[in-house]
Amino acid sequence: MSTSASVTARRLAAAALAAGALVSVAALPASAADHRPARERVEISAVQADSPGPDDRSNRSLNREWVELTNTTRNAVNLDGWTLEDESGKTYTFGDYRLAGRATVRIHTGVGRDTRTDLYQDRRSYVWNNDRDTATLRNDRGRLVDEESWGHRRHHGRPADEGSWGHHRHDGRSTDEARGHHRHDGRSTDQESRGHHGHGDFRR
Repeated sequence: MSTSASVTARRLAAAALAAGALVSVAALPASAADHRPARERVEISAVQADSPGPDDRSNRSLNREWVELTNTTRNAVNLDGWTLEDESGKTYTFGDYRLAGRATVRIHTGVGRDTRTDLYQDRRSYVWNNDRDTATLRNDRGRLVDEESWGHRRHHGRPADEGSWGHHRHDGRSTDEARGHHRHDGRSTDQESRGHHGHGDFRR
């Protein structure tokens, strides 16, 4: 076999291998793609589920219940269309808000004026259960970005200590609690109260 024929044969073989690899990737089931983590490096960095002081549903008390998000990268991330949801389906949808690199934003439950460091769900009732709940963050394509649970029986294969929290996938949703959804351009229409008791300042 001539040298040119040998080179051609090797090139054809390499092309066939590359084509096979592409077919293999395309053949991955949709469920596998759906569960790949989103590229954005935004995480739920802290939760205060138990508002300090009496649970009197005052705006001050509601705003002392919050979730913090931190952008762990150097680049700003536009959170427009992202959602933050509890186990019962109460959902906060972000408007056109850019979270700067290495910055943290606190999402309060009550009514307030949005700033660079604080956003408000504008609700009239509590969202996060103190004893047990899950905060789920999804991007504008509905892909899971981060999820934090507290008070559940097990975390990462170990019993959960009281007040502990950590990453915990929770696909099931409660069917006996009210569901509410609003966009932070519009305001909350959910006026329903949830049980609010126990202790819940959870940080990594």
